[in-house]
Amino acid sequence: MNDEAQRMQPIGWDDFAKVELRVGRVLSAREFPQARKPAYVLEVDFGPEIGIRKSSAQITALYAPETLVGRLVVGVVNFPPKQIGPLMSECLVTGFHDALGRVALCVPDGDVPLGAKLA
Repeated sequence: MNDEAQRMQPIGWDDFAKVELRVGRVLSAREFPQARKPAYVLEVDFGPEIGIRKSSAQITALYAPETLVGRLVVGVVNFPPKQIGPLMSECLVTGFHDALGRVALCVPDGDVPLGAKLA
């Protein structure tokens, strides 16, 4: 089975429900020169239940750090922490590759409360 076919294997609702996709607001964004690929270190506020989490995000092609502060993003908050160079990444900020391979953020289409779970 090729990689694409393997990725498209059906999953059950219970599998999907385990993924905690939550809305957060970017509090800070700075360059991450120690990363192997160009990236930013983001601090994202996921609300009072989850709190502030750090993430390494490879979104430098489409975003400048100052344009990220205050934006809402969607992140996976229940992956185990992952060491990326000197950073312990505590969440995964989600996005999609465009036709040129650049990552565009996955964002809500309106103002929603911090920590809101994907419905």
